[in-house]
This record gives sequence, C-alpha cells and structure tokens, in this order.
Amino acid sequence: MEAVLARMSALDERLPPQDGVAVFNRVYLTVTRNLHRRIESGEFPAPRAAQTLGVRFAQRYLAAVESDRAPACWRPLLQYRRHPGVRPLQHALAGINAHIGHDLALAVVSACRALDCEPRALEADFDRVGDTLVALEEQIREELMPGPDLLEIADPLTHLLGSWSLERARGGAWASARLLWTLRRSPELAGEFRESLDASVGLIGRCLLTPLPAAAVPCRTGPPVGAGGPGFR
Repeated sequence: MEAVLARMSALDERLPPQDGVAVFNRVYLTVTRNLHRRIESGEFPAPRAAQTLGVRFAQRYLAAVESDRAPACWRPLLQYRRHPGVRPLQHALAGINAHIGHDLALAVVSACRALDCEPRALEADFDRVGDTLVALEEQIREELMPGPDLLEIADPLTHLLGSWSLERARGGAWASARLLWTLRRSPELAGEFRESLDASVGLIGRCLLTPLPAAAVPCRTGPPVGAGGPGFR
C-alpha cells in the first residue's frame, strides 16, 4: 500500500493542478490514504485480503495513466484531460467510472488468484472497500459540484450527473468479477468479456466527458481538491 501511495503522490506533484487526471488523482490519493489508515488500525477483520484488493485495485489505475497504451475505459479521460470545455467534476466522475466499472472487477479476480480464494471469500472486503469509494464520490461532489442555485442553471451538467450511478457501477463490478472468475478456465471467452467490458465502460466515460458551454457550468472557487474546506451539497 505504501508503494501505490508513493506513486500517487509522485503523480500529484508532477501533474498540473487543472489536468483532468490530477483532479481525479488528488481525491483518490486522499481516499486511499484513509483506506490504508483503516486497515492499519484494524477496522478490517481480514487485513491481508483487504490490502491485497486495495493494492491490486490502485495498481490498475496507476498502470493505465502511466502507460503508453491505456485500456479503452481510461482513454477518454486521458484524451480530454486538458479540454477547456470539460469541467473538473466531469474529469473526476470519468475517473471513477473507469476505475470502478472496469478496474474493480479485474482487481477482484487478481486478488482471488493471489490469495487462492473464491470471490465470495472477498465479498465482505469488497463491500468495505466499496464504502471508501462512496466517500470518494461524496468528496468529489462536495468539492467540485456547483452550488444548488448554479446547478439548476447548469442543465447539461445536471443531465450528466444523473446519468451515472456509483451504486450501479459497484453492483456491476461485482457481477463482472464473478463472471470473470467463472470464465477463468475459458481464456478466449474471458478475453472477449474483458474487451467488451473495457469498451462499454470507455463509451460511458466518453459521454461523461462531453464538452459543455462555459456559461452553463459555473464552478465554485475554493481550495484544491483534497485540501478540505466547506463545500456545496
């Protein structure tokens, strides 16, 4: 866990603050630090399993953003990371979409292989790690969402926010993980499913990153993402 935190911190120091990947990375770094503290303090009954899942999960994100050929699900964020018509909130949600919709299922399978266990043995830890993802979404919305009065004006942004659900993505990730585990002895079918999952999550990400008119999405000013401070709900 310390190794992935160090890589995220290095990424945070290297990227310009307004870079779309930097927006997601700052919040994810904060949440991963919190997950690490919770594991170290004994909040997880099976700390080795939780840490293995958390590390495999974070490694997939880091591999994607550091790679010359990222998975399809991450390409929209990487391609639109500096687009002037894409807002920080969109960048952050596109990162969550790629990470949960695609990476989480593969991380579960990878952790099961490493721990020599079935997915059901990781279900409790999956749910607890999922709670940190809820915190991730809440922090993103709190720090990057326009105030209620502005959001009513921002109809395109309101539409995009309503088109994606973290809970549905979590449920889909668990179902995908179980299916991939079942298909582990059929490499060809498993490969086809992974490609399809990657492409479909990438399509959702591209929709979340639809450029919006500047006047339609006024963003509040305040501390940078991950720096704390009051926000709008």
